[in-house]
Amino acid sequence: MLDNYYITIFNHYKKVFGKKSITIALLYINALEISIALALGAFFMAFASQMKISVMSSSKFWVLFTLIALFIISKNWMRYNGKKRTILNAKSKRIDTSISLLWLIPIGCLTMAFILLQVQ
Repeated sequence: MLDNYYITIFNHYKKVFGKKSITIALLYINALEISIALALGAFFMAFASQMKISVMSSSKFWVLFTLIALFIISKNWMRYNGKKRTILNAKSKRIDTSISLLWLIPIGCLTMAFILLQVQ
């Protein structure tokens, strides 16, 4: 599913920006995965807080989130570099997805995460 989003962003911006579309698509997929991870982490923190379960402190949460974000960035950098991108591009079916809707997904996840982080 995330591969399809990556290829859709890549093909859309390839027409306008050329080689910079690789960087834009990588930025998008990193933002999407990191925002999903933050939303999930915030949900579990809010859930544990409401259930009066002391799982980890806030500072440990942010350290763990930073490590996860660095892992996601390095994983995507290695995964969507070169050969894998060309294979995905060749195998992908052309789906007409709205680019503005694709950019709203990470924004929505971040909004939900920030709302959940206010619960304590």
